[in-house]
This record gives sequence, C-alpha cells and structure tokens, in this order.
Amino acid sequence: MTITETPATPATPETGGYMGFVGVSTGSSSIMKVFPKWAEVLGLPTENLLGHDLPMDATPAQYVAMVEQIRDDPQHRGALVTTHKMNVFAAASDLFDELDPFAVSCSEISSISKRGDRLIGRAKDPLTVDLALNDFLPTDHFARTGAEVVILGAGGSGTALSWALAERADAPARITVTARDDDKLDHLREVHRQHGTPDGLITYVRTDTVQDAAAIVAAAPAGSLIVNATGLGKDRPGSPLPDDVVFPEGAWVWEFNYRGSLEFLHQARAQEAARGLHVVDGWRYFIHGWSQVVADVFEIDLTPEIVEQLAEAAESVR
Repeated sequence: MTITETPATPATPETGGYMGFVGVSTGSSSIMKVFPKWAEVLGLPTENLLGHDLPMDATPAQYVAMVEQIRDDPQHRGALVTTHKMNVFAAASDLFDELDPFAVSCSEISSISKRGDRLIGRAKDPLTVDLALNDFLPTDHFARTGAEVVILGAGGSGTALSWALAERADAPARITVTARDDDKLDHLREVHRQHGTPDGLITYVRTDTVQDAAAIVAAAPAGSLIVNATGLGKDRPGSPLPDDVVFPEGAWVWEFNYRGSLEFLHQARAQEAARGLHVVDGWRYFIHGWSQVVADVFEIDLTPEIVEQLAEAAESVR
C-alpha cells in the first residue's frame, strides 16, 4: 500500500489538483514549505504537494500501485521521484507511454508528467546535477589542475553525475565510481557503454568497507572532486567514509544531501580549514532538481532568471 501525506488543501477542480513527491520521508523535506512559494512565483494552478512515502525495501507491486494511482487520478498533475527513481523504472516503466533517452539509458525515472492521456517518464538528473555542479566548480577546473573525481555511490545520482562529467568540455582525466554492490557497477558500465563514454575515463571499484573508500579518496590528487552520492546521511544515518578519512588537499567535497544527519558533510567540515577544502551541500542540487521537474509537470520554460527567483523564495525556509 502506498503511504501518502494529505495535501494542505483538499484537491478539487477549483484548486487545480496537486503535484506528487515520491520519496521515503517526504514530510520532512523543505519542498513542503517551498512549493507554495514557488507556486506563487510561477503562477501555478495549485499550491498542493502530495507526498507518496515508500520504504527503502518497497516491493515492485507497491511501485506499480503508486504509478497507477498517479496515472488514474485526474487531479494528479505528475510527480518528482527521489530515492526510488531506479526502482520505479524497473517495476513500472511499461506503464509509461513515453520515456526520454536518459530514462532508458540510465534505467531511472525522476519526473512523472502527463500530456493529455499520455503518461511521460523522464530522467532529469543528468541535467540537474550538471546545473548544480556548474554553480560552484570553475569551468576550467580539471584542465587547469589535473584533478580527478571520486563518486561514492553508483545509484541514480552517481550515474547522472558520471554521465554529466563525461559530457563536460573540461572533463577530468579519471572518474572513479565506488559501490558495495557489483550489480550497480555492472549497470553503470552498461550505461556508459551505451552512451559511448571513452574507454578508461571511468574506473569502477567495489568498496566492501568504509576503509576501502577512504583509501581511494586519500589517493586522489589535490583539488579533486569528492562526492557523496550514496544517500547515506539522508534517509539512513551514516557516511560512506570513516571519521579518520583524509581528504585531498584543496578538494571540492560535495554532499548531495541538504537534510538529514549529514555525517559526510560534517566529516568534510572538520577538515575544511586544515586541508583547504571547498565544502558544498546539496541545497542548489535540490533547487535545480525540483525546479526542472516542476517545469516539466506544468510545462513551463525555465530561464536562469526564474531559477534565481525560485532560489531566493526557497531561501527563507532553508
């Protein structure tokens, strides 16, 4: 059974229905307070956001039921999918009338929208993660410094970042992606094979312990980009690294999460001054991720100026 949060205002044709949010603990997300503000900025037909909470170990039947609920409810405008995006694709992709190339290649769905009686699934992460990366990392960083990238986690967000980095004009010489699951690494290899990613750019490493991951991070060159794409520190406590990890000198340390226990972020903050780190949390990733899906659901053309208006409106509830 799909667990839902009741929207603040009952949905009727007069209120314009509602948009959905598929996650694990949607009620604690800042978007619940941000969305009504964005609705005002964008002139959306509704301020209602409905949470669909599913456990981390949800069954395929639960995903199918959730997608069918969105499809069959005329008041449901569409939804953003967070933690469950790869599982939604695996269990329910055949319910969609159209899937974009990213969704097919990455085997994930992060945006569910409707066009008439057609249900559309898109993977927005390769775009949104690139937008967030460009907000803080200099465009010539890798060419100028010889830095590399370590992505801790080979799920949807890690896959999206590796895709975006491979497409970058200033691509790093090496991208190392770690996971504790061989199946995720095999899936990532296949994504890059289909995409035509240059051989040798991506290194896939299974890390059975946090110490294994720490050794890879410590060996990265100065100025490297170190990313927590595991989800640890958000829906589940913990970090992919031990507390005694040594970050590369001058590294850019990116925590994809902006809420939760955020152990990885705290580990980086503890070394920020001594190691000259640039520590970035997931707030701008959150802004870009949500604004792109809202634009998809409500068929809005986003400009950089509009995105900044949305970021300013969201800042008051951060």
